[in-house]
Amino acid sequence: MKLVRMRSGHGDILLAEGDPEVEADEERLVAEFRRQLDLGMWAAVPIAERGHRRATLVSDFADVPRGAERVIFFPRAAGG
Repeated sequence: MKLVRMRSGHGDILLAEGDPEVEADEERLVAEFRRQLDLGMWAAVPIAERGHRRATLVSDFADVPRGAERVIFFPRAAGG
């Protein structure tokens, strides 16, 4: 699993990578997940179903589907 952060004009930045089935990797992934949320980021898991692409917002690492390849973090919209 990869945790990446989207930055406008910079593409994706790799924050952490590991296998959530390995305890040390999972601890590192969970810590980075929480750090990003504490920074005010949204977290989304891309999902492809029947040729359609969409993403599901998650607010806890436990909500990330076990087979997910990546979690994307992005800033909350400003204003309004």
